[in-house]
Parts: sequence; C-alpha cells; structure tokens
Amino acid sequence: MRVLIVEDEPFMAEAIRDGLRLEAIAADIAGDGGTALQLLGVNTYDLVVLDRDIPPPSGDEVARRVVASGSGMPILMLTAADRLDDKATGFGLGADDYLTKPFDLRELVMRLRALDRRRAHNRPPVREIAGLRVDPFRREVYRDGRHVALTRKQFAVLEVLAAAEGGVVSAEELLERAWDENADPFTNAVRITVSALRKRLGEPWVIATVPGVGYRIDTPPRAGHEGEGRG
Repeated sequence: MRVLIVEDEPFMAEAIRDGLRLEAIAADIAGDGGTALQLLGVNTYDLVVLDRDIPPPSGDEVARRVVASGSGMPILMLTAADRLDDKATGFGLGADDYLTKPFDLRELVMRLRALDRRRAHNRPPVREIAGLRVDPFRREVYRDGRHVALTRKQFAVLEVLAAAEGGVVSAEELLERAWDENADPFTNAVRITVSALRKRLGEPWVIATVPGVGYRIDTPPRAGHEGEGRG
C-alpha cells in the first residue's frame, strides 16, 4: 500500500510516515495543498491522509479535486477540527473516514487497512495463490501451511505481486508501490528484494522473472520451473 500524507507540521508528518513504514506501508509527505496536488498528479496512491488546515489550496479543496478526478481514492481526514459540524462538513466533501488529533497511530493504521479493504472489496482480504497465503492485515505469510518470516519490504513486494493474481508486475511498479518517492529509479533494490524474497519463500521458486518485463507469482503447473524464476 502507498499513502500520501498531507500535513503541514513536519514533526507530525514524519512521525506518521515512519510509523506507517513500520507497518509495511510506503508513504510520501506533502506539506501544503499545492504539493499534494502535484504528487497526486504524478504518482499512484492507494489512500490519502489529509489535514484540512494546510497552506493553500486548503485540505477541503484538495478533497474536492480528488473526488472530482473520479479516481475513487479513499480520503482519511486527520485534523484537530473535532466538532460534529466539522465532521459533517468533511464527510460532505467526500472524506471516507475522519480521525481527530491527537490520535493513536495504531488506530490510524487500522483505519487505513479498513479503507484499503473496502476499496478493494472485489478481492479477498487474505490472498491465496500458488500455495501462498498472504494476510495483509496481520502481515503474515504462509507457504503450504508453513509460516514464512519476511522483512517489511519483502512483505510489501509480495503483497503487490499477490494482488496481481499471477499477472506480471514491472520493476517500476514495484518500486512505485512498495517504496516511496525518495527511491532511486535506477536502483537495483527491487531485484535484490525479489531475490531475497524467493529464498525466504523457499523452493520450488514461486516468483518468476519475465525477462525485460517484470515479475509474477508462478501458478501451477509452472511453479518450480527454473527457467524464469531465477532472474
């Protein structure tokens, strides 16, 4: 999952970003409405965490434009405005959830997971493919009933691949979805992470490399073929 945090208090924004990273959620930060709209225009996000009281354009205007874009991207408003009228206004602008400051980071994570589950309601919350069971909410992975311990980045990559349901995911898309905007587009981090993930999952290799295209979960009866899986 990749989230845009729109928050003009640097300490707060960085604390949220760092907390989300611990939950395998990639996050970028925008300190004002203009930067938020710019990032929304060039990057693909699953959700936006939006403070209403930010330098212009306001959080309310950002919400209006997100809704008008037709992207369907969920908005969680995170603000100190805690009156019932404030909440009603926020929901009226198109917010899907509303959390007031101060808040517990664990609650924010649970709400984001719930919004993402709702957004992807046509996909099962727990994904099962090629003997893998990937639970994005408990951050647990099993292969043929055996628990597999993964790093946060390995889990984030596997979550994107599992969601593709056997479709090919390019290295560029993995970099965009599992890392953040500070990732070097010329880095070999994706290749290194996928290689380590394969080893963690064990043989026969379940992640195939499609030369010049990307990676995919290898579904039976192809699982274990070594020609594609080792790149």
